[in-house]
Amino acid sequence: MAGPPAYLDHCGIPIAYHHTPARAGGAKLPGVVFLGGFMSDMEGGKALHLEAACQKRGQQYTRLDYRGHGQSGGVFAESGISDWAGDAAAVIEAVTKGPQVLVGSSMGGWVMLLTASRLGRRVRGLVGIAPAPDFVLRMEDALSPAQKTELEQQGYTTRPTPYSDEPYIISKRLIDDGKHNLVLTNGHSFAGPVRILHGMEDDAVPWQDSLTLMDKLASADVRITYVKGGDHRLSEPDQLQMLDAAVCEVSALVAAGHTLEG
Repeated sequence: MAGPPAYLDHCGIPIAYHHTPARAGGAKLPGVVFLGGFMSDMEGGKALHLEAACQKRGQQYTRLDYRGHGQSGGVFAESGISDWAGDAAAVIEAVTKGPQVLVGSSMGGWVMLLTASRLGRRVRGLVGIAPAPDFVLRMEDALSPAQKTELEQQGYTTRPTPYSDEPYIISKRLIDDGKHNLVLTNGHSFAGPVRILHGMEDDAVPWQDSLTLMDKLASADVRITYVKGGDHRLSEPDQLQMLDAAVCEVSALVAAGHTLEG
């Protein structure tokens, strides 16, 4: 069992993370960074499963909590996608070594794309799990007239969710900041290997959205695996094995010298 997290001071806010350096057997592999979803944390099943798998093969591994999430400081309702992507980039730059493969779950898929743009050639591969770039547009469309009034008048509203005991807090800052960070409108320049897993019974992020993302990526090496009967979490044992297989495949491509074009 992992001990207490380490902390990185980013813009005055303590960002919690766990980092496992590479060991001899995995020294030639890129590092792996897990980026969690909206209102989730780094103690989830996918993050811990990948940590154990990477440790077994000696591969560098990092997981973190964005501000307002998990064990990090900051206030969730005062944060937006810019802040969370900034937290991820800060931890990667301060803690990791060499090329990295980013694994983004749900909102983490948006964070990984923004982080890839920010860090350039430090990021060599991507693995998305029901990635949800630009999700604030769908979130705003789903608000009722009463919720939209609350958003304008008090700066936030709430929405129940099956993925948490607490309702989602939807702030005006989240919506407005998200609109300034859209990545699908004009496409995304990432050109390394990309693997995407998406459940066909996902009730949070439509499986068709991964086709849209594939079309918008510059990379010529993008593959989607659709999981019949899979939900948004994709956390069943066989699905976790699929996730690790995707991470291994992308890691091997990066280690073999798969280059980013352009």
